[in-house]
Amino acid sequence: MIWWKRIFKRPWIVPVVRLDGVIGSSGQFGGGGLTDSNLAPVLEKAFEMPRVKAVALVINSPGGSPTQSSLIAARIKRLAKENKVQVIAFCEDVAASGGYWLACSADEIFADENSIIGSIGVISASFGFHEFINRQGIERRVYTAGEDKSVLDPFRPEKKGDIEKIKKIQSAIHANFKGYVEESRGTKIDTKLVCNGEFWDARKAFDLGLIDGIDHLEPLLKMRFGDKIEFKVVSRKKPLFARLSKSMINSIHGAVINKLYFGRFNL
Repeated sequence: MIWWKRIFKRPWIVPVVRLDGVIGSSGQFGGGGLTDSNLAPVLEKAFEMPRVKAVALVINSPGGSPTQSSLIAARIKRLAKENKVQVIAFCEDVAASGGYWLACSADEIFADENSIIGSIGVISASFGFHEFINRQGIERRVYTAGEDKSVLDPFRPEKKGDIEKIKKIQSAIHANFKGYVEESRGTKIDTKLVCNGEFWDARKAFDLGLIDGIDHLEPLLKMRFGDKIEFKVVSRKKPLFARLSKSMINSIHGAVINKLYFGRFNL
């Protein structure tokens, strides 16, 4: 190559997008949670950068909203196809439930050996307070237009019909989740073994075909694309109120939400 071409030749770029936290709206002022709307400009910027060799996703999420998981993953797949760009996911502490859904939007998935992977299932949790309020002499009054409007009211005894309804919805969402994982991982996985809600350490997840290897972002991508590769972190801007209150309302709310979700994995 002519010397002046070597001088002015620009290096290849790998945009790095962090998908960190609970999936879905979080925080009184809209900050913290991963949603399709707040990630859209970040993802579009990453995929439309010049001289992109691949887009790296750094995932640290215990899941959350299945709808937002599906929307975000679909956007990543769509942008990758439109821009003909490879996507590689790197899992940190946990990529479980919706977090693993996001990982499956990538062409390849890698993790640290201590990462927790999987939890391909659907969960709905609540409490029942009807006996407590009865003992306290509290009367629950609910008025609805539509006989099923108060389904699974925690202040009333459970109804068999209500449980059947929520189970049907869970089964439908679980089927969608399994279908996406099957489409992404193909013959690498045995659906019956991995789509039962269980989660594993990274080495077991590798044995089960849920990930493609134990590795880290920089060494792997430099090995593939050369030491001259440049990493460009693409971050999302939080709303003004979220930034102003990050040490107050949102941080407290976010800490509680994150503890509830990450706590399932003792993280």
